[in-house]
Amino acid sequence: MCSLTALARGCRPAPAPAAKPCCLCWCCCCSCSWAKCLVARGSEGGLGKKPREPGPQDPLLADGDAPPTLEEIQSWGQSFDRLMRSAAGRKVFRDFLRGEYSEENIMFWLACEELKRETDPDAVEEKARFIYEDYISILSPKEVSLDSRVREIVNRNMVEPTPHTFDEAQLQIYTLMHRDSYPRFVNSPLYKTLARISSDASSPPAVAPASESAPAPVPASSPAPAPAPAPTGQ
Repeated sequence: MCSLTALARGCRPAPAPAAKPCCLCWCCCCSCSWAKCLVARGSEGGLGKKPREPGPQDPLLADGDAPPTLEEIQSWGQSFDRLMRSAAGRKVFRDFLRGEYSEENIMFWLACEELKRETDPDAVEEKARFIYEDYISILSPKEVSLDSRVREIVNRNMVEPTPHTFDEAQLQIYTLMHRDSYPRFVNSPLYKTLARISSDASSPPAVAPASESAPAPVPASSPAPAPAPAPTGQ
């Protein structure tokens, strides 16, 4: 099964067993997940990049989710907030960032969202330290770009971690993606192809004009003349 991103790059679904036929991403009656077969490719010109590393799970992305509507896909190009509120949009945008070698930005953002949903104090502390080691530490290969002011705030917050330890850092990375990566995403061949495919898939089939498809009328036959009356006897 091809994801939205893979479909936009020319992916074709693999043949499915006869008992369980699969379909393209746009079939509404299909039971398979539209997000199943993300390919390990980067953006245009970035073929052959290494597969995506495991990262924080997006709880809104689950097998069996319905594919996004045309209106939803179009809204991704109109507002970064709408893109990030859409589970499907985040998935496509994350794949785009991976092609730009900046996937760590959205991975960090997702990890912060996951931390803010945590209520157990011990789990909060453990997740906060994982986030710090993965995305804040200067020794991490996935370190995100933060200014010194925000780093100082994070370091102070790490003394007693809370679900909101990284709020300032998360906002700065969100702003970075909005101003830097999002404009390139909207103008990328990936997004434009995806929008075109979704538009084509939702368009109704063309109907031939009635003048071309209607059969020519058959002329009515003239009524037969009435028989002459029989002569009467004299």
